[in-house]
Amino acid sequence: MISLKNYEDLGELKLLMAECMWANDERIDNELNIYIDSDSRELLGSLNNDELVGLIGVIYESTNEVELKHIAIKPNYRGKGIGSEMVNEFIKTKKIVRIKAETDKDAAGFYKKNGFSITSLGEKYPGVERFECIFSANNSSDR
Repeated sequence: MISLKNYEDLGELKLLMAECMWANDERIDNELNIYIDSDSRELLGSLNNDELVGLIGVIYESTNEVELKHIAIKPNYRGKGIGSEMVNEFIKTKKIVRIKAETDKDAAGFYKKNGFSITSLGEKYPGVERFECIFSANNSSDR
C-alpha cells in the first residue's frame, strides 16, 4: 500500500472516494482536503500495475486504534480480496489493535468475514439501518 497524501491524480482519487461516499463533488473535495491536511488521518491506496484500484482512509484515535472511515475498490476489481488485503496489511504494518467502522447492511458481511464483530445501530437515518463494526486484535488469533 502507498500513501495517497501526495497522489498526483486527484481525479482518480475523487472517483474512488465517490464509490464509498455517495456524495457530491464539494463534499468529496472537502474530505480529500482533510486527509491531505490532517496529521490524524491517513489515506492509503492499493496499486495494480501502477493503477490505483483501492483505498482506505482512517482516523487515528491513538497510535494503534483507528476508525476506518472510507474503503473503496474500483468496480472491476471487486470480489478479488483487495479490500481484505488492504485492511489486513494495514493492521499488520501499523500494529493496529482496534478498528471501528460504521456501515450499511450491504457491507456488514465484508467486515464480518474479516473478523469484525457487528452490532446494529438501528435505523440511524429514515429507512436505513446502520451497523457498527469493531475489530479487536485481542479477539483475533489468525492475524
